[in-house]
Amino acid sequence: MSILFTSLQVKNMDLANRIVFPPMANNLADENGQVTPRLIEHYAARAARVGLIIVEHSYIDRKGRITDNQLGIYTDSCVEGLSRLAAEMHRAGTKCGIQLTHAGSSAKAEMIGGQPFAPSTVSHPRDGGMPREITRAEMLELTEQFVLAARRAKQAGFDMVEIHGAHGYLLSQFISPYTNRRQDSYGGSLQNRLSFPLEVVKAVREEVGRDYPLFFRLGADDGLEGGLNLDEGSAAAVMLADSGVDVLDLSGGLMGFRTKSGEAFFLYMAEKIKPMVNIPVLVTGGIASTEAAERILAAGKADLIGIGRALLTNPAWAVEAARSEGGY
Repeated sequence: MSILFTSLQVKNMDLANRIVFPPMANNLADENGQVTPRLIEHYAARAARVGLIIVEHSYIDRKGRITDNQLGIYTDSCVEGLSRLAAEMHRAGTKCGIQLTHAGSSAKAEMIGGQPFAPSTVSHPRDGGMPREITRAEMLELTEQFVLAARRAKQAGFDMVEIHGAHGYLLSQFISPYTNRRQDSYGGSLQNRLSFPLEVVKAVREEVGRDYPLFFRLGADDGLEGGLNLDEGSAAAVMLADSGVDVLDLSGGLMGFRTKSGEAFFLYMAEKIKPMVNIPVLVTGGIASTEAAERILAAGKADLIGIGRALLTNPAWAVEAARSEGGY
């Protein structure tokens, strides 16, 4: 059997294989962020033979959403629909989780009904617009919103949660020196800039318990002059691993994936970070073939393989891969 179809234990979650359908926005929720039949169908169609599905970025606060039909996890009323979504994926035999996010300065004023906030009054290099600086009181409130969202995810039956610290959203903005120019203890050094994300990790861990898997999607490289580079991103990865994160999901920072192309375009991050941490690493970025996935796993460069666009294009990708690789 191929390495791709070997199991992996992460805390109390036993993954049947190393294939992960990573969080990819599809805007199939309703205008209030609630689960719809189309959204359930979207994930159910791709669940067979996938080890883990991480449901797309789900906003923890209505002021942190980025599109009209983004999925939400900001209120207890979301739990019923999310429970149906998780149950459908479990019926297909896959484990599932959900990504918790706040857009920060990526949010549009006309959508959220006011000026978005961010670590500093710095225009987002990708989305434009000038945010106001978030206050310490608001940071405390936001930490509680992450905690409540994680509680809802667990109540809904998800097997893990992922905190979104990539793609130029709020926690990514805190980590980046480009968008975080605060003069207090949350700005300046990497340790200071990572303080708020680490506070969120600690609070969520206390909520979900030590045996419940907690992932962190780290934008380890902004791809932008003056932004977070891979050296600092790697140091951040080590601090996150030491803080109690169970899996690092590596991706782009402020510029996301927009400047990348080719297969396995984020592999360079895993090649540097994987030897530095003692927890599993998930790598994504245009991986579309079982051959590439096998090479990455065999070389020990990652432990989990994100198959995103290939599964979007071909919902039976994992079924076909299992058949060709002897995974049945």
